[in-house]
Amino acid sequence: GANASNYPHSCSPRVGEIPGTSSYSQQGYGCESKLYSLDHGHEKPQDKKKRTSGLATLKKKFIKRRKSNRSADHAKQMRELLSGWDVRDVNALVEEYEGTSALKELSLQASLARPEARTLQKDMADLYEYKYCTDVDLIFQETCFPVHRAILAARCPFFKTLLSSSPEYGAEIIMDINTAGIDMPMFSALLHYLYTGEFGMEDSRFQNVDILVQLSEEFGTPNSLDVDMRGLFDYMCYYDVVLSFSSDSELVEAFGGNQNCLDEELKAHKAVISARSPFFRNLLQRRIRTGEEITDRTLRTPTRIILDESIIPKKYAKVILHCMYTDVVDLSVLHCSPSVGSLSEVQALVAGKPNMTRAEEAMELYHIALFLEFNMLAQGMNSGSRNRQTRFEFLSTMS
Repeated sequence: GANASNYPHSCSPRVGEIPGTSSYSQQGYGCESKLYSLDHGHEKPQDKKKRTSGLATLKKKFIKRRKSNRSADHAKQMRELLSGWDVRDVNALVEEYEGTSALKELSLQASLARPEARTLQKDMADLYEYKYCTDVDLIFQETCFPVHRAILAARCPFFKTLLSSSPEYGAEIIMDINTAGIDMPMFSALLHYLYTGEFGMEDSRFQNVDILVQLSEEFGTPNSLDVDMRGLFDYMCYYDVVLSFSSDSELVEAFGGNQNCLDEELKAHKAVISARSPFFRNLLQRRIRTGEEITDRTLRTPTRIILDESIIPKKYAKVILHCMYTDVVDLSVLHCSPSVGSLSEVQALVAGKPNMTRAEEAMELYHIALFLEFNMLAQGMNSGSRNRQTRFEFLSTMS
């Protein structure tokens, strides 16, 4: 293949040559290296030198062009951009850059200093492990598994059908699973998966495609945890608690009173609010200790939690519940309906105070989240309020 004249003084193998043949001359096989200097082609050494020098020149041009791009005069480009700007606008832009840089550094330091907020998945894992506010017992291989009716029904078609046949509180349901090879640890792992989206244990059986197919055929294939929890929030199936709001502090303390004093009630699930907020969890556990929960179970009525609206305004309730079910902070629900109101809004109108800005609402919601010990909402509102406040100040300066 290769032209012999291309290798005038070399013993390296040519293209198409068997490796190792270039050393034959040293082993006495009669093939000398001077054979490579035979002129079997029309290309002269001078032509090769010219072609090499031409490629080197082209390579230098490319390198020079890349260097020129990297060393672009950004200051010159910025001067050209700002040449027609007013001095005040330029000052505002500089302040915005400086503020953004400082805010980025503060945000980074705050993220490193504060503990990581607990996600929905982690709280649901604790809910399954510690059994807060369970309302049904599954019996499998003579072992009792206390679970939450609403969670399993929202996550699994099999359990939705099974639990609908035993609607009473504390029902004991004996499990009969057709899939072969399911023992107690594996059944517990399946329940853990329905709560968190992860099996929670390493078992080679979960890598067996045949077993997974059989389980999906018997139990159905659930959606992602986020999708099913959002559906549970939207439809509130099997809700067992209602949140009411009142301005009477004595009424709130006694958890009773005239129904006319109460505003619109919001439905929820004890399992979710107790898993996401230590405030609600302690409140519900206190009701169990005092025997109030037994009355609700006997009457088969949802537990009513009456909140003082001077501390937790009703207009924030949907934002809080939405975040508890989805880990998403959505402030748009604050202004989605003109009928949504609260005592604090009425008092502000009577006092002649202007409507709250989004930044002020975010800061108020941040303090409510701290009161509820709901860190996911608190961190979301803290970072969101800082960004909104910086953006507001910049726009005010530009205007």
